[in-house]
Amino acid sequence: MQTQHFNKYKCLGLNIAYYRKSKGLSQSQLAEMVKISRTHMSRIETADCAVSLDVVFEISDALSVSLDKLFDFRD
Repeated sequence: MQTQHFNKYKCLGLNIAYYRKSKGLSQSQLAEMVKISRTHMSRIETADCAVSLDVVFEISDALSVSLDKLFDFRD
């Protein structure tokens, strides 16, 4: 991950965590739905790693949240 994009990854992770919690899902439950490890899900939510678009699409589908909402980075 390029450090210049860290804040964007952080906002994306925060949005994923917000919508996951609003659906009453644990990281483990969402990770299972997306077919990734809980550790990877945690790293995505904390911007500790880059995330592929394929995984973002799977998360969007699993949460029934549109991509524009996941990428709505408010100041």
